[in-house]
Amino acid sequence: MTLPPSPHAPAHPGVDLSSCENEPIHIPGAVQPHGVLLALDPVDMRVVMASQNTDDMLGMPVDRAIGADVVDLIGTGLADQIRHHVAQGLLAESLVVVLGPMPRSDGTELRGRLTGCEVDVSVHEADGLLVVELEEFGRPRSVLLSYQSARGAMDRLSSAPDIEELARRLAVEVRDLTLFDRVMVYRFDAEWNGEVVAETAREDLEPFLGLRYPASDIPAQARRLYTVNWTRLIADVDYEPVPVDPLVGPRTGRPLDMSRSSLRSVSPVHLEYLRNMGVTASMSVSLVHNDRLWGLVACHHYSGPHRPSQDARAAAEFLGQVASGEFAERESAASRIDMLEASSVLSRITSRLARDPRSLSAAMVEDPEILALVGASGVACLSEGALRTAGEVPDDEVLLDLGEQLCALAEAGRQDGAEQFAPVATDNLVSLVDTVGDVAAGALLINPGPGWWLMWLRPPYVREVTWAGNPALSKTPTQAEDGSVRLSPRKSFEQWSELVRDRSEPWSSTAMDIAESLQTHLVSVMLKRSREQVMVAQSLQQSVVAEWSSQLRGLDVAVRYTPATSYQLGGDWWDLVDLDGDRVALVIGDVAGHGVSAVAAMTQVRAALRAYLFAGIDVAEAFDHLDRLMARTFDARVASACAVVLDRGTRMARIVNAGHPPPVICGQIELPSLKQLISRPVLGLGMGTTTPLDVRLPEGASMVLYTDGLVERRGEDLLRNIERLRATACAGPGGRDLESWLETLVEVNPGETDDDTTVVAFAL
Repeated sequence: MTLPPSPHAPAHPGVDLSSCENEPIHIPGAVQPHGVLLALDPVDMRVVMASQNTDDMLGMPVDRAIGADVVDLIGTGLADQIRHHVAQGLLAESLVVVLGPMPRSDGTELRGRLTGCEVDVSVHEADGLLVVELEEFGRPRSVLLSYQSARGAMDRLSSAPDIEELARRLAVEVRDLTLFDRVMVYRFDAEWNGEVVAETAREDLEPFLGLRYPASDIPAQARRLYTVNWTRLIADVDYEPVPVDPLVGPRTGRPLDMSRSSLRSVSPVHLEYLRNMGVTASMSVSLVHNDRLWGLVACHHYSGPHRPSQDARAAAEFLGQVASGEFAERESAASRIDMLEASSVLSRITSRLARDPRSLSAAMVEDPEILALVGASGVACLSEGALRTAGEVPDDEVLLDLGEQLCALAEAGRQDGAEQFAPVATDNLVSLVDTVGDVAAGALLINPGPGWWLMWLRPPYVREVTWAGNPALSKTPTQAEDGSVRLSPRKSFEQWSELVRDRSEPWSSTAMDIAESLQTHLVSVMLKRSREQVMVAQSLQQSVVAEWSSQLRGLDVAVRYTPATSYQLGGDWWDLVDLDGDRVALVIGDVAGHGVSAVAAMTQVRAALRAYLFAGIDVAEAFDHLDRLMARTFDARVASACAVVLDRGTRMARIVNAGHPPPVICGQIELPSLKQLISRPVLGLGMGTTTPLDVRLPEGASMVLYTDGLVERRGEDLLRNIERLRATACAGPGGRDLESWLETLVEVNPGETDDDTTVVAFAL
């Protein structure tokens, strides 16, 4: 995905520049006057619509022509040829006939301007009608390509060593065919600006080679038409349009679609544009590849009207089609070479990644060929909150801002169902941030996973661009007599140069493809590493968080642990420590976070607390030791925990709670308040002193300890869910075994949770 450019546009309040883009040029409702148009019912061949010059061209007024059999206008011979062309699917082929006079019922003859003339006839389908267009032969007399001449022209084009020479030879061939004063090959860039890359012209004409024209000179809907109809002729820029009658088709309720019509009348704005250039006639031939407009062969005449014959235009179109394939092949060949070179670099990078034990972000940024991979001057990578850079890059704050914006654009551009974002690129960073500095003007970003991106940067590419006139004035507002404002084409085509400083070199399709290949590889490596780490972490977690407990003398214990998902490990743990005498400690806790790092921290916290308790340290003091240890050992890692040290002989229970969900005491006892059950802040802050709560439990009492996965639900009140659990659990198991009781408690707050869940219950 490449970001759209910031277009040149004149600032003029109240004028909508999109008006040209929205002009319905495919349904002008009129034709150029050098020919006549008949739209026929394909079943009975009667005229449904016609241009109003039928009387002048064919000798029958348009009001009589509408509804008439086409035979009455063009004769049986031509009508039969048209039927044959339609039946054989030969609509792409034009006919050349001599149109004779048509006999009338009164013995006289219909005669028009085309009578007795050699006539070009073309047929196509539109809106369910057969559209027949007739025009007198133009000049040169006939240059229909023979097999030998076609092969010679193709050989001359295909033997061109590069795109520049191919374009030059194409211009020469088309000018020889059509006899225009100037023929140019015009190539579009990614922003639809055009550049004259080849030219042949009369010696007295000012050269246009190398000049650029803004995208607004050829609006989007005009570019679409160029891919539908490969040739377009304007025989005389001062022509008077001939309306089509009726304007609205009786069957469709809209004007006739003239996208494929060779006589289609063109936009008045474009005619004015040509007159401003001194052009009296023009023709264009499309250069198209994979249904995308690559460029145009633009033909200009300056010495009056000029109308090449239909076969000359067809021959020029044929050469345009041949050249389109040649242009595409040369670009593909260059891309293949670039891709082979880049693939070789990518292979070496991925090979080094496979052997590098460091994190992917560190290995990527420090790879010696990471910049050369896409032709960048700097690289930045954000992973797990850490930003790493190499080469020439802007400040960290700017990089983070750019990364956030480009990731958002990648997300917005992701296709439905796609698991990955496509790479996103821009050669115009100043359109995103104002403070990018002098070291970067373009960026290419891949986004292998959440919170993980790699961004290459390119410096400004300072170059001089010469336009045919100031592109900011490509459309100028003109006030009409009634006071309204309309957009008029620019009048000045004098060379206008600008120094482009805030753009980088554009990112090629090869760079985008190789970046996507790297992104796919990184996703694969991340998945492999993640699975390996998860397997290790699961084994580690299961070794310290057994699902079921062992039995202790005089005490029944049951435990249930449920991870959030198969690959989403959490920091939950529980422990049962048999102390001296009749004392036993039951502990439950939760280290903040998920994944391997959370599991690793959890095992260290659990082991440290065990060591303190086995050393004979009171549980309250042990929590304070653990708090200080975590604050000094772990970087911004906190944990909540609750512990109950129970003397089975006296049934005295010392309860300490560090920011953990409060336990539930079941039996004939006054329940402590929630406030009494919170002993201190969470562990890892290095602050606070633990205040224990001592409670004598009645005989047969039970207690439930749990993590927040049992009571937290998205969008629900946490305290209400805790109270619901206490109300359900306070009566105790009621004669049921602890495992069955736990199953009941797990279902008290239904719904999915984003966290793992641990529940520990014991009964005296």
